[in-house]
Amino acid sequence: MTKVIMNGCNGRMGQVITGLIEQDETVEIVAGIDQYDGIKNDYPVYASIEDCEVEADAVIDFSNAAAVDGLLDYCVKRQIPVVLCSTGLSEEQLKKVEESSKKVAVLKSANMSLGVNTLLEILPKIVKILAPAGFDMEIVEKHHNQKLDAPSGTALALADCLNDAVGGDYEYKYDRTKERKKREKNEIGISAVRGGSIVGEHEIIFAGMDEVIEVKHTAYSRAIFGKGAIEAAKFLNGKPAGRYDMSDVIRG
Repeated sequence: MTKVIMNGCNGRMGQVITGLIEQDETVEIVAGIDQYDGIKNDYPVYASIEDCEVEADAVIDFSNAAAVDGLLDYCVKRQIPVVLCSTGLSEEQLKKVEESSKKVAVLKSANMSLGVNTLLEILPKIVKILAPAGFDMEIVEKHHNQKLDAPSGTALALADCLNDAVGGDYEYKYDRTKERKKREKNEIGISAVRGGSIVGEHEIIFAGMDEVIEVKHTAYSRAIFGKGAIEAAKFLNGKPAGRYDMSDVIRG
């Protein structure tokens, strides 16, 4: 049995994960953290993680970037592995993630779904064939109108995956409105769409002469991210300090 602290338990993803764990006999939420107390849960909820002294095997975090620094300090101090799912982290916070991972197990992936992480596994093979053949690469991501960060962390992870596969010489282009010029060959365009209740959609476009290949992942429910986070928490249970991601969970 993996005992979990749910950070951000009363948010949308926190409640999705709460519902999923209720149906999973191998994992249990032993405490939740959330400043909003308008939802009744079957576990104790604390307004601040510093107030929580409940023993746990892992923390699942779906809160916000502002809460990440305190969360990492808490996990390092108490030696509790953490599945870090909050997005929009600053460069300084990303450095803190790396430093913390030297002292405690930290799993951070831009996207927790099996499908997206499968894409990250297979895209390098596609890129190594198409990029040298002159194909341009573009990414279009779509999310609901409440998402704060753009482009999404998943879009950036996909761009990094493409770029790394061809030696890291490509530049990311987020806005083409400020200059009138032809597209450079060493660009990866990244476009963000925000509207309605779109859960998440990422499309990678390989555009060559007279042919186009499109690779697309669509999330129809937030449950796919919750399931991935739960499996990640189980995976981290008992793991030594280190930096992990969903590829480790898939292979494990």
